[in-house]
Amino acid sequence: MSNSNQASGGSLDTLWMLAALAAVVGGVAAFYLLEPQYNVAIRAGIVVASVAVAAGLFYQTANGRSAWGYLVGARIEMRKTTFPTRQESVQTTLLIAVVVLIVSLFLWGLDSFLLWAVKLLTGRG
Repeated sequence: MSNSNQASGGSLDTLWMLAALAAVVGGVAAFYLLEPQYNVAIRAGIVVASVAVAAGLFYQTANGRSAWGYLVGARIEMRKTTFPTRQESVQTTLLIAVVVLIVSLFLWGLDSFLLWAVKLLTGRG
């Protein structure tokens, strides 16, 4: 295969993707076509197996390898993430609740003042 074919994916990648699509479609079709013969657990297993086969076929393409590299990189970055402690989460939540209360009281006061001013200017009420 030429280098330009490998870089752009090529027709072989298209065949791999079509095979992956066929695997998924076949698994879903089997789920519905085998309804009278097998229970739902076996049919769901067939769908899961077909998705696994499709993932393996898709990995054979340039796009599949690129997607796998992205997932591996995302997993590495996820490990670097530090999550807040329970105490930090509770404090942040309480702070947000207090700010929401203060803003809502301010808006209620502003609304009441504007209503009073409009009544005063229009002579209604």
